[in-house]
Amino acid sequence: MHSAVIIDIVRTASGKGKPGGALSGVHPVDLFATLLASLAERNDLDPAVVDDVIAGCVTQAGDQALNVARNAVLAAGFPIEVPGTSIDRQCGSSQQATHFAAQGVISGAYDVVIAGGVESMSRAPMFSSARGGHPMAPLDDRFPSLPGQGIGAERIAAQWKLDRDALDTFSAESHRRAAAAATGDFSREIVPIALPDGGLHTEDETIRATTSVEGLASLRPSFYDDEMALRYPEIGWHVTPGNSSPLTDGASAALIMSEMKARQLGLTPRARLHSFAVVGSDPEIMLTGPIPATHKILRTAGLTIDDIDTYEVNEAFASVPLAWAAEFNADPTKLNPRGGAIALGHPLGGSGTRLMATMLNYLEDTGGRYGLQTMCEGGGMANATIIERLG
Repeated sequence: MHSAVIIDIVRTASGKGKPGGALSGVHPVDLFATLLASLAERNDLDPAVVDDVIAGCVTQAGDQALNVARNAVLAAGFPIEVPGTSIDRQCGSSQQATHFAAQGVISGAYDVVIAGGVESMSRAPMFSSARGGHPMAPLDDRFPSLPGQGIGAERIAAQWKLDRDALDTFSAESHRRAAAAATGDFSREIVPIALPDGGLHTEDETIRATTSVEGLASLRPSFYDDEMALRYPEIGWHVTPGNSSPLTDGASAALIMSEMKARQLGLTPRARLHSFAVVGSDPEIMLTGPIPATHKILRTAGLTIDDIDTYEVNEAFASVPLAWAAEFNADPTKLNPRGGAIALGHPLGGSGTRLMATMLNYLEDTGGRYGLQTMCEGGGMANATIIERLG
């Protein structure tokens, strides 16, 4: 069997996913294409050796329709012989892209592959691909109550007894950690993006360094209404915009290949893609998948949570990583140590490889060996990945 390794991994800085956001004037194809070109340039790589490009993208409509991966390959100036495909595993789409890429290398189907993802939530708004349709209507008989992710986040907070102060404290700390990391820790992973006005976007727009628990406490619950309050009397209505991830524009990408190919090309692997897991979970609460995914991957890897040096658990809502941490009695200092999506943003299809980029750089900066990444996904699913730092 071949070993799949990460040679390089990059991302854009985040932009607010609304009109006027820092990246709203940049086409999503160009966002991803800039990263493809950067990976080739940074590693003196002939793009002709790339066997495939796999891109996660959730809202495959509008500017993100018609296979954004292939369009980015061509926009990046890669040879026309380099293919590309776009996949949707909801919020875990680019993490799943890395799984598919690594599994292709391990099987011998690929020598060199780029995996990543992109989402411009300002140009292709969330749920716009479902306009005029009812994609989940056939599930009504089996799952009569599918109220959405926000209610799922509230139900998790209730089940794990997480009050408003716990959610807001975690969220303020996410911003504090991200603001501290923004002074230099992100420099190796962020690729500048050219803007229509001639400027460059190099800093995460979604970090609010002045965020405080007191300020967050003033925000009103996002998902309360009288009908839901009657249906879910156990809910405390603690989820607000401040303890949830913001709508975000962004992209990320990883250069993955076999160790043998890396040696042939004179490239130094930074990490090995060690283990993979994907699970389904209850779609009516939807966001608990990271817990069984983590149990599964630790069994597969033959590791315990104490063997892991850092964990990246996507902060779609603060209740998700907090419930995960409680389940595993995880060290809070190892959980999203450079902040998470509450501060850094959650560009849906681009988030998975973003987490991995930050995780790998953290392992390198601290000398850690293993990093574990997991994230909840729409429809009740979750991916988990363990990487092993090399060198």
